[in-house]
Amino acid sequence: MGASSSSALARLGLPVQARPRWLGVAVLGLAAVALGAVAWRRAWPRRRRRLQQVGTVAKLWIYPVKSCKGVPVSEAECTAMGLRSGNLRDRFWLVIKEDGHMVTARQEPRLVLVSITYENNCLIFKAPDMDQLVLPSKQPSSNKLHNCRIFGLDIKGRDCGNEAAQWFTNFLKTEVYRLVQFETNMKGRTSRKLLPTLDQNYQVAYPDCSPLLIMTDASLVDLNTRIEKKMKMENFRPNIVVTGCDAFEEDTWDELLIGSVEVKKIMACPRCILTTVDPDTGVIDRKEPLDTLKSYRLCDPSERELYKLSPLFGIYYSVEKIGSLRVGDPVYRMV
Repeated sequence: MGASSSSALARLGLPVQARPRWLGVAVLGLAAVALGAVAWRRAWPRRRRRLQQVGTVAKLWIYPVKSCKGVPVSEAECTAMGLRSGNLRDRFWLVIKEDGHMVTARQEPRLVLVSITYENNCLIFKAPDMDQLVLPSKQPSSNKLHNCRIFGLDIKGRDCGNEAAQWFTNFLKTEVYRLVQFETNMKGRTSRKLLPTLDQNYQVAYPDCSPLLIMTDASLVDLNTRIEKKMKMENFRPNIVVTGCDAFEEDTWDELLIGSVEVKKIMACPRCILTTVDPDTGVIDRKEPLDTLKSYRLCDPSERELYKLSPLFGIYYSVEKIGSLRVGDPVYRMV
C-alpha cells in the first residue's frame, strides 16, 4: 500500500495495516527467479552448442596492401575488420589512381610481385629491379586525405607521401599512382552496401567484401588434380588456411571457433580474373584456374542472382567475436 493511500485511511479514522515483511521478501524472490530464468534462456542456446573439430590452422596471412604479396604470421589478433599483427593490418593500404579509383592486380598484374616485411614500425617494400621503400606504419595527419573508390563505393584514405607514390609509379610504369592508408577512425565500407541482399552487419577497409577469407589445403590439392598448370595458395589469397579436412568440406562450415575467435559464414567466394595472375611472375593468364573451376564449382541455380557464373572457391566470414589465433590452433565447427 502506497504512502498516499495510508494517509487517506488515517484521515478517515480507519486502521492502517502494515505490509507483511514476508510479502516484500516473496516479491524480491520472484523477481530474482524471473531474471534468472531470462538469463538462463538467453544463455541456453550457447551452452548447448556442440564443438566439432574439423581441422587445424595451417597458415595465417596478412595482406597489408591490396593485391601485393601477403605476409605469413604465426599468430594474429582478429579484429572486426580482419587480421592484425602489431600495426600490420589486412588490406589497410591501397594503390589508387590520381582520381581516387582503386588499382589492383586485375589492372596491374605486377602488383603481386611487391613483397612487404615489417620492422621497427615500418613497412619495407621490395620489388624486382627496385630499391626498397621504407614506409612508417602511421602517416602524419597533415598528409592529404583522398576520396577513394572501391567497386563503386566511397571510402577515405590517408596519402602515404610522394616517395611512396613515386616508387609505385616507377615500378608499374604505366601512369601516376599514389598509395593511401586506411585509419581506424575512418568509416569503413558497410556490408549493407556491399551485399544488400544478405543479412550481415560488418565493415571492411579495402578488402573486396569481407574481413576474412578461409580456405582448405585439401580443396587446393583437389583442384590441382584437375588442372595442368598447378596453382598455389597465393593465387587465391586466403587469410586462414585449414588442414586436416576433406576437399570442400568448408562449404558446410557456417560458424567456427578458432582460438578465441568466433566467425560466421557470409557467402562463398566467387572467383575472378585475379586468380589467373601468376604470383611468381606477375603475368596474367585470363583462363586458368577459372576455366577448370567453372567445370565443377559453379553455384546452385537458385543462387545464380548472387554468384552469376563465377566459380566458388573458399568462404568469406565475418568476425562475431574478436580475439587471437595462431598456427596450430584447432578449428571447431559450432553446431
